[in-house]
Amino acid sequence: MNQPIPQHHAASSQWEFWVDRGGTFTDIVARRPDGTLATHKLLSESSQYRDAAVEGMRRLMGLSSQDAIDPARVAAIKMGTTVATNALLERNGEPTLLVISRGFGDQLRIGYQNRPKLFTRHIQLPEVLYCRVVEAQERIDARGRVLEALDEMDLERSLTLAYASGLRSVAIVFMHAWRYPKHELRAAEIARSIGFSQISVSHQVSPLMKLVARGDTTVVDAYLSPILRRYVDRVATELGAQNGSVPLFFMKSNGGLTSAASFQGKDSILSGPAGGIVGMVKTALDAGFDQLIGFDMGGTSTDVSHFAGTNLADCEREFDTFVAGVRMRAPMMSIHTIAAGGGSVLHFDGRKYRVGPDSAGADPGPTCYRRGGPLSVTDCNVMLGRIQPDHFPKTFGPCADERLDRAAVARAFEELAERVATDTDTQPSVEEVAEGFLRIAISNMANAIKFISVQRGHDVTRYTLACFGGAAGQHACRVADELGMERIYVHAFSGVLSAYGMGLADVTEMREQAVERPLLPELVADLERGLDELGALARQSVREQGVDAEHIEVLRRVHLKYQGTDTALVVDAASIQDMTASFETAYKRRFSFLMTGTPLVAEAYSVEAIGKTFDPETVSAALPEQPATPLEEVDVYLDGQWHRVP
Repeated sequence: MNQPIPQHHAASSQWEFWVDRGGTFTDIVARRPDGTLATHKLLSESSQYRDAAVEGMRRLMGLSSQDAIDPARVAAIKMGTTVATNALLERNGEPTLLVISRGFGDQLRIGYQNRPKLFTRHIQLPEVLYCRVVEAQERIDARGRVLEALDEMDLERSLTLAYASGLRSVAIVFMHAWRYPKHELRAAEIARSIGFSQISVSHQVSPLMKLVARGDTTVVDAYLSPILRRYVDRVATELGAQNGSVPLFFMKSNGGLTSAASFQGKDSILSGPAGGIVGMVKTALDAGFDQLIGFDMGGTSTDVSHFAGTNLADCEREFDTFVAGVRMRAPMMSIHTIAAGGGSVLHFDGRKYRVGPDSAGADPGPTCYRRGGPLSVTDCNVMLGRIQPDHFPKTFGPCADERLDRAAVARAFEELAERVATDTDTQPSVEEVAEGFLRIAISNMANAIKFISVQRGHDVTRYTLACFGGAAGQHACRVADELGMERIYVHAFSGVLSAYGMGLADVTEMREQAVERPLLPELVADLERGLDELGALARQSVREQGVDAEHIEVLRRVHLKYQGTDTALVVDAASIQDMTASFETAYKRRFSFLMTGTPLVAEAYSVEAIGKTFDPETVSAALPEQPATPLEEVDVYLDGQWHRVP
């Protein structure tokens, strides 16, 4: 597992680590001082160590769990983490106070009153993340007129009571503050003077129209940022990296790195999966593939994605998202996630098989992990010979030093097969039961890929299935068969590609500002001025994170929509004619028609400053001239019978 793959890097005296902390496994890729790369994989949760990422770094450097890491030996650490994602899923973020304009205390609870499932009679509203609401006596109208001045004494009294009750995180969301923020700024000053440690202000977190989306995003930021900060501080402390002695970067949901000090809750939801997209795109493009379906299967979930372009900037991003029951408006990689991973638990209810959505996780893990866990997809592969315990690392059992337990898997499937036989009056073999569950898991993953490709008008048979994640290789061929795909790309680092992507990623800073004006000639000058100002701020932010000015590129974009609609598409900033043509091309590709004669509206403009931090000469592995020599021949269950295969 720790075999180095030579790369073309200049040797230095320092290490560099790229880490993806997943729900089940934590993957680490290290660039040694001599320029070679090594990998390591650990369970994310274990009684043997406090933090899997730091433990993996120690082991790669040849240190024991008690040894301190010398900051002088580490050039940089680039991480993706699921800490905030898990906090959102499990609803164990920081207790948060919502401060909102008077009369709108229940607005985020009400939301948009939309009905995603028209015929569902029992409506379940999304859970709110805040635990208390303060309605501030203030109001500014849409033109900036102060209808009611902020009652500072009343707000201070309410905030003091909330602080006394134990709340330390506050989200401030006022009407029309995206354009007229002076009341929000004053409210933040009052909260700071009282002692609130986390203050998220909507015009800074999401400076866009629409109170609900802006408010939800601000609450998410206040809810998750303290959890994230504690994790970042813990990692920094264990590394001895306080005060910036080791450059520590984290992956944002949009696919760019940011310094630990700038990492916010709203930017962390897809931190790990985004690294996988970066790794997939950069390695596949270098290998000559430009139409990709990303298939990232880990222990807890499977992430699928679509890419068709010539560089990383062509990755699909979403600005309005619904994650774990929460609305958000923040730029994220367009990734569709389903609960189908190697740890997805197998269920039989007396009539039918079901896979997931619950997962065995890292602890106890699947049955084969020797910790008394439930049967899972991984156990199906062990039972059918697709996973060979003799060729798997010894990281299981109470002391994390044993092989996978095939005997326990066989016993568990025998018991399950007896239950199936009793309840269905059939006589399936243990192999047929395992194969049945595996077939369901394959179908679930294939359907997820259809959702992001076929249902959006893409001919998936022309694409390459780019496989990565610890479990993708076991299922890639069957998923490709299900979809009619003929080409699969597996990089040498496919098992740790999300971690590898951290090392290939750039430092980025995205900023946006609402406009909501017709796309007319008189708007162009204002757009140019606004883009220049935002670009300068974004460029300065990247420079402050240690990137030289000559290595920074700024991309400028405008978000356009038809007047009277709410679906904005992002185009490159250019002349009105060019932006209109780009918009119509993108709109017709997505919706198959144009609203000819309807004026266009610029909803917002945005910039992305990209700071190049790592540019390897090559990121693809050279293919061998000859077929690989088999290690041995083993028994594998295929097409209803056992076969002897290399």
